[in-house]
Parts: sequence; structure tokens; C-alpha cells
Amino acid sequence: MPNVTFLVKPASSLCDMACRYCFYADVAASRTRRSMGLMDRATAEALIRSGLDYAGPDGAVHFLFQGGEPTLAGLDFFRDLAAMADKAAAGGAHVTYAIQTNGLAIDGEWAAFFRERRFLVGLSVDGTRTIHDRFRRDASGGGTWDRAVRALETLDAAGAETNLLTVVTGPVAAAPSAVYRSLRKLGDHPLQFIPCLDPLEADRGGLPWSLTPAAYGGFLKGLFDSWYRELESGVYVSVRLFDDVLRLLAGMPPSSCAAAGVCGGYLAAEADGGLYPCDFYVLDPWRLGDIHTMSVAAALASPVMERFLAEGARRPGACGACRYYPLCRGGCRRDRTDGPAGPENYWCASMRAFFDYTLPRFRAAARALFS
Repeated sequence: MPNVTFLVKPASSLCDMACRYCFYADVAASRTRRSMGLMDRATAEALIRSGLDYAGPDGAVHFLFQGGEPTLAGLDFFRDLAAMADKAAAGGAHVTYAIQTNGLAIDGEWAAFFRERRFLVGLSVDGTRTIHDRFRRDASGGGTWDRAVRALETLDAAGAETNLLTVVTGPVAAAPSAVYRSLRKLGDHPLQFIPCLDPLEADRGGLPWSLTPAAYGGFLKGLFDSWYRELESGVYVSVRLFDDVLRLLAGMPPSSCAAAGVCGGYLAAEADGGLYPCDFYVLDPWRLGDIHTMSVAAALASPVMERFLAEGARRPGACGACRYYPLCRGGCRRDRTDGPAGPENYWCASMRAFFDYTLPRFRAAARALFS
């Protein structure tokens, strides 16, 4: 079944927060144009039309909205886009929606819309109040924990589907048990933990929020212990990385391109209609073309995409002899650097330590869950 996923930035790099570690602010600052503004109706319509043309009547089109902060495009933008998609896809391809938000704009009207249109809402919450407010600040420099939690309560009350996304900074990594307990107190939500990225041209590990390989490995082990204790008591909590390990152990494909170790799972679409091969590479040299003049098929087959995929397919040399390669697949391209012997993955030692510590229990969990 043909399908296409667009990671859409309807408000480009615009945001009503000033998170100190924001990787997209760094990406945007590295481009000729920092912000592409707000997406207009014609561009949204072009995305819908091109996606449906590629998917055909039996396929699927997935819209994942990110930023910046995507809600800055306004609720009417999303209502209009969903209505256009309904009309264009009538009796044909399946269309799904997801959005990642900081939650500041979420009120009852937003929450009701997300429930009605079956949006999966990923809310950014960095573990504990103290850690969250240290780095996730509003434009005035104030903490945002209380507003994020209120947004979650509003979404839950409306019956919207939600998950929680936590950026693993150094301070988060130092408190895996406290972070897990804090997130679990917010309710039963799938959890996703995203390793913090240092700026593109910076030496890694030198910023107050930086995450080192040793710290990340320790975090994953501590997080696993908390998760496994609940599993032993009969409670399964979805943690995306752990879900993917279990799926791989059971012979199923993982849910993310990072876990698969393969690039090309989606197209990133900026507010002006520019297409890029990856959210981490929405940069001038990697611009594939424009959705107004380029089809999805042409973007996927473009020379820039071919070069991107070829570079992403280069595996770290350590992968060849690694017993954990079937579970790691070399990781995300953004985490690879060129070393003396070729590509190296920044988190290689982290993942080896993690699997050394957890694999027997992962195997037991996979047998229990999938037998």
C-alpha cells in the first residue's frame, strides 16, 4: 500500500517559547532564511493534493505537524486543512494527523478539535517541574511547567489521544527514576525520550544542557529499571525506544527511522512549501524542491535525496562486529560523525552499555508479550 508522511512546519521556526536547547532554532539560524513564516492555504492544499496523488486511492497520507510551535498557525488553519483533506480524499486514501506542541495555546476548543479529528497530540514535558522550568522557558524567561500540565489535563478531559515527549538533557539523564515517576503521575500516556542535540557546528558536551554518552547510557539503564518494575507488576507503559526493541526482538519492524537505521521515512515540509529529506536537515544544501512545482515521487527520486540516502546508508565501522547491531541498526544519521576510520555513532557506547544491562530482561518481556 503506497503511503507518504509529511513532517509539516506550518509556523516554520516561529515559537512562543525560548527553550535553551532547541535544535530547530539552531537549524533555522544556519539557513539563508531563518523563518519561512506561516503556511498559507495554497501550500496546505498543494501538500494534500501531492500526497493523495502519490498515495492513490488505496494508500495513506500522514501529516505530522511540528515547529517551531505549530499551533501558531492558528486553529482555523488546521480546521481548513482537515476540511480540504476530507474533500480531496473522499472515498479514497486514508489521512491521519499528529502534532507536537508545547501546549501553551491549548484550551478546550483546541482539545475538542484534536479529539474530533483524531489528532495524536505529542506534548513536550521535560520530566520534572524543576528540570522543565530550567530549560523550557517562555519568551519572558518564565517557566512553563504549570501551563504544560494544564494543557495535558485539558486534552485528557476532552478525550484527545496524547503522548509525552521528553528531551533528555544532562539534568534529565541524572534523574531517570524521578523523571519516570513524575511523568507517570501525569497519567497513563505513552512516553518518548529524545536525546538532546548540541548545535550543528559545536563540540558536543560543552553546554549546560548537553548530554554525554556516559550520562545517556546511565539514563537508559535507570529508566529501564523503573519501566521493568511496572511491567513485572502487570502494567505495560509504552516507551518508544523500548517498544522498538521489543518489536525487533519479535521480528517486527520498528516504528521510527532512527531505530531502523534507515533514512527516507518521510518528507519535511517547511511553511513555504520547501521539501527536505529530514527534520534534522531542513538546511539550504538539502532542499529537494518545492511542493508547488515538485511531486512527491520527484522529490523522493531527486539527486539530492539520492545523495542524502547514500550518505545515511554509510554505517559506523563498529557496527560490523557488534552483537547488538540487529537492535540498534547504527542509529540515526544525525548522531553520526566522521572519525579516523569512517562514520562513528556518538551514542554507540551508550547503547552497548544499555543492551549489556537489559537484554536478558528485554528477551523475557518479548516472550511474555508476543508469545
